[in-house]
Amino acid sequence: MDVTGSRSALPGAARRKRTRPSRKTEGLPRDAPEPHPAVAGSGSAGVGSPVDDSMFEPAFTSAPDDRKVVTLAALTRKVSEYLPASDVKRIREAYRYSDDAHLGQFRSSGEPYISHPIAVAEICAGWRLDTDSMIAALLHDVMEDSGITKDALIARFGTQVGELVDGLSKLDRVEFTSREQQQAESFRKMLLAMARDVRVILIKLADRLHNMRTLDAVDAPKRQRIAIETAEIYAPIANRLGLRDIYLELLDRAFKGRYPNRYAVLRKAVLAARGNRREALGRVLEAVQKVLPEAGVTAAVYGREKALWGIYQKMVARHLSFTQVLDVYGFRVVVESVPDCYLALGALHATYKPVPGRFKDYIAIPKVNGYQSLHTTLVGPFGTPVEFQIRTREMQRIAESGVAAHWLYKAKKETFSDLQKRTHQWLQSLLDIQTQTGDSLEFIEHVKVDLFPDAVYVFTPQGQIRSLPRGATVIDFAYSVHTDIGDQAVAARVNNDSVPLRTELHNGDVVEVLTDPNSRPNPAWLAYVRTGKARAEIRHSLRTMKHSESVDLGRRLLDQALAALRIDSSSMEPAAIERGTRDVGARSIEELYEDIGLGKRLAPVVARTIALQFSTKPAAAALIVPPAAPILVQGTEGSAVQYSSCCYPLPGDTVLGHLRGGHGLALHREECTLARRQRSKDAERWVEVQWAEDIKGLHRCAIEMYVSGDRGVLGKVAAEIAASEANIVHVSMDDDAGKTVALRFVLQVRDRTHLARLMRNLRRLSEISRLTRT
Repeated sequence: MDVTGSRSALPGAARRKRTRPSRKTEGLPRDAPEPHPAVAGSGSAGVGSPVDDSMFEPAFTSAPDDRKVVTLAALTRKVSEYLPASDVKRIREAYRYSDDAHLGQFRSSGEPYISHPIAVAEICAGWRLDTDSMIAALLHDVMEDSGITKDALIARFGTQVGELVDGLSKLDRVEFTSREQQQAESFRKMLLAMARDVRVILIKLADRLHNMRTLDAVDAPKRQRIAIETAEIYAPIANRLGLRDIYLELLDRAFKGRYPNRYAVLRKAVLAARGNRREALGRVLEAVQKVLPEAGVTAAVYGREKALWGIYQKMVARHLSFTQVLDVYGFRVVVESVPDCYLALGALHATYKPVPGRFKDYIAIPKVNGYQSLHTTLVGPFGTPVEFQIRTREMQRIAESGVAAHWLYKAKKETFSDLQKRTHQWLQSLLDIQTQTGDSLEFIEHVKVDLFPDAVYVFTPQGQIRSLPRGATVIDFAYSVHTDIGDQAVAARVNNDSVPLRTELHNGDVVEVLTDPNSRPNPAWLAYVRTGKARAEIRHSLRTMKHSESVDLGRRLLDQALAALRIDSSSMEPAAIERGTRDVGARSIEELYEDIGLGKRLAPVVARTIALQFSTKPAAAALIVPPAAPILVQGTEGSAVQYSSCCYPLPGDTVLGHLRGGHGLALHREECTLARRQRSKDAERWVEVQWAEDIKGLHRCAIEMYVSGDRGVLGKVAAEIAASEANIVHVSMDDDAGKTVALRFVLQVRDRTHLARLMRNLRRLSEISRLTRT
């Protein structure tokens, strides 16, 4: 998909006159060149190369426009290196098909549109993707822009190509209520297609990379929108798949698109800093050239420049000026084997002092995207910190190409690598989140949360390592192990210490979650969970709970309303109920019950509609029963029945029920002032309610007392409340600067009788001068 510009069409005559050799194309920036090797150790010290600008490559470079004619030659050369001639022929055929489909279409820069699919295919060829992927890259816009159907592509190029192109096409022919919803639904389609076939996202990332390289051709508002979208969705996906080079380039180009002035100033400062820090870096290079061969390590050392977006983020987060960001430059040491990594680390630490807390071993515990390396920061000459990354050649290959380096589409006899397994698990988690998510906007919200790099590694009691995002809590850990463990979590132990479920986890923590089969997720968990999986599972459980509770309450309310009309619902024919359901506009009887339970429909109105089914039939068609009894509240209805905080009704109080639209049944005490006002406005929404004899659970109430301001009074009151088997939920205090202090408590008690006994016990305290229920 070309997000950088419109496709303008020429008149028919002009389309026929244009010949392919005359096409012009945009200057396509080349991929950043390989870092310049400063040292190629061979076991003995050698003469080092001087430090110059060429050894510190920026995140990306702009190439001159040296390719004016659209041609397939460069792509053909690339694919011919690893694909047989028969497959190259198929790719040429796909090019001709795409060329005809996009005939007369141009990019915003005025260049022929076919230049974009060719550039995308060249990026994919750099990853050595298979033939179907290359064909899909060339055809990735033909469904969206040229009206070609999926069936036509399948008939011409096969099922896999058709599925790939379909997964890459936006949903722009479906009507949505907003642009955000359309964008989110298109993202969801793409990500779910990616979960089935990772090649979809690889082609999409190549598509977005080329669009970002040519972003200057579009207007500023569109450039801003595309840059934000890239930074929030596509760059994190590239990082999650281990495509680090693509990740860094997308972030830097998004930075340029969002903040062009800041980018230009920072880029100029970085170029100037290369010269200023040349001497310090030269000394470090000379020392490294000497100590590595002496330690018996064969290595190549590359200069590395921090990405501009990374520098900018550090400046903003720590409120630094550019001159205060010292680790702009560093070195990458590439060795032959894993033992050599640790030998090189020891040699470097013996040469320069390491900065405490800045060593990370991603070889022993790789990142979830497969990245492996040793990171250490040393104090170099003049006190300048210099970061070193030490890795093997294989680790370097994975760091550059990620999941594309470990191709998922291997022969059946070959086994999956750890990276492939972790990638498959993440892709599977996208499908799990999708099944638990209500709409596309919510799905994208969960995916965004999960795309950020993992930063915390914790252990199960059995010693298994689990990676979680920074800031993850015990609840996130529980859901990462299993949904049932998360849903039923009641307590936890971290490093054998009891902790709350909201406790934030840190590297090395051993986490044990205690469960109760009768426990259910708490809505308050949503305020502090960090992972998309946990958030989606909690919301799904709450929705399911609310649905079942609302259906049950709605059934009881409708039975009561029908009984008031002297109709016994248990004797009604199913067909009569279904007709009544259709008459009130509900799609099913379950939906009708849920709407009544949530207060979206009034049970008396629905009952009257259903009663019309019996208006012309003899009385024997419906049993005559006594007048309806009030709704019984059993204390197990969950979120379908709520206890109003304005009056805190307790079992034993005379109560009324208020049906609030979409919020279920709210209970009020009969003497509640707010309830009296509301009853005068919408009397039809109020129903009679009674408490069940065996009501369960603890219920909230509020009391107010005036006590003397003596030391220890609050402790005495709290002790008496605990001795009376009540819980304190909240306490507040008003000091009127006199000898008397007002204390207000929100408590949990079983019923009205329990509260009365508690208040009698409190009145025995001499410090309390006045006590009332509020």
